[in-house]
Amino acid sequence: MAKKLWEKSTTVNPEIERFTIGKDRELDLLLARYDILGSIAHSTMLRSIGMLTTEEMENLHNELRSIYEETEHGNFVIEEGVEDVHSQVELMLTRKLGDTGKKIHSGRSRNDQVLVDLKLFTRNGLQEICEGVMTLFGSLIEQSEKHKDVLMPGYTHLQVAMPSSFGLWFGAYAESLADDMLFLKAAYSMCNRNPLGSAAGYGSSFPLNRTMTTELLGFDSMNYNVVYAQMGRGKCERNVAYALASVAGTLAKLAFDACMFNSQNFGFIKLPAQCTTGSSIMPHKKNPDVFELLRAKCNRLQALPTDIILIMNNLPSGYFRDLQIIKELFLPAFSELKECIGMATYIVQRIEANRDILSDQRYDAMFSVEEVNRLALEGMPFRDAYKKVGLDIEAGNFAPDKNIRHTHEGSIGNLCNEKITELMHETFCSMDFEKARSAERALLKR
Repeated sequence: MAKKLWEKSTTVNPEIERFTIGKDRELDLLLARYDILGSIAHSTMLRSIGMLTTEEMENLHNELRSIYEETEHGNFVIEEGVEDVHSQVELMLTRKLGDTGKKIHSGRSRNDQVLVDLKLFTRNGLQEICEGVMTLFGSLIEQSEKHKDVLMPGYTHLQVAMPSSFGLWFGAYAESLADDMLFLKAAYSMCNRNPLGSAAGYGSSFPLNRTMTTELLGFDSMNYNVVYAQMGRGKCERNVAYALASVAGTLAKLAFDACMFNSQNFGFIKLPAQCTTGSSIMPHKKNPDVFELLRAKCNRLQALPTDIILIMNNLPSGYFRDLQIIKELFLPAFSELKECIGMATYIVQRIEANRDILSDQRYDAMFSVEEVNRLALEGMPFRDAYKKVGLDIEAGNFAPDKNIRHTHEGSIGNLCNEKITELMHETFCSMDFEKARSAERALLKR
């Protein structure tokens, strides 16, 4: 069994070891590639301040890039008895390079290693989420434009209220995602700051060049205060979780609408047959299971910020092992939300809208406001017009005019989709994802 990095003469009780390691070995596989990127940057910096020779640095880089390739091909493992990804990488370097492998930990702690790993993981995860959101956004705008003249009922209190359209319905979720992208941008800006060099939270007596590692890793800036760099763990995850939860909230509401509108009692949309499931005893059933599961998963994701708060909210400054548990909640959230976005996009692109909803007389009364407004435009006081139309409805004399002529911004006749798209692209393009990707490619270049 491999010796712990911190182990001296005392051997830890196996049950204590199992409990304290928890799911780290499993979850740290998600962080492996980022730990290697951080180590390449850190060793480059160590060479610049004379703590490694050029030959030692190059040997370390060659081995680190080989290990990175193992992570890319799914061959990287954390061996039995090894605590975490940081220990595994250092163990592999030491086996190959002897004392040179042991030198790489100079000027850093596992605390700032996991911090930089989490920042890099989160940065990459947010980019993938943003790209997925953009694809879903594009599908919603496309459907909105395609169905801009197809009317449907709008509801308040789940009562038929006023005319709406599928253009408005699809477009509303597109604009919701545009707002969600603002949260994602804020989250990306917060996580894109370099904590490396904060060591255990109080800096180092080595003359570290933190500006160099910041540039090498493609961060926008650093977490300057070393105490805050450590204190920010948990806070960063919490705020990123709010951004993920914002997207999840949009998807959950869309899923609820889709399930309801797909039911026979509404019949507003038809989901693609290949995206529904059947019943074991009812041969007619086509269940919207994908949207139901998407709704449940996204509702659970909306609890993530609260879960994180309850773990880290009453901790003082400095590092505590409590923070390890956040990884169990936080790391898997990216793949789950990414999958939900992908599923939503696939089905949204294939939803069929009922173009003849309003032939059903039960929806006639929703045109009452149109008639009130028409009378008011002709000069009748609004309250008199309201009363007249109400009495006509009660007497069964109301004959709706279903020709809708809205013109104001954001209404049935003027969706403003081009403005919504402009807002979304402005936010998305303000995040310089290529800077981060270029920095990572440069570190891996042999």
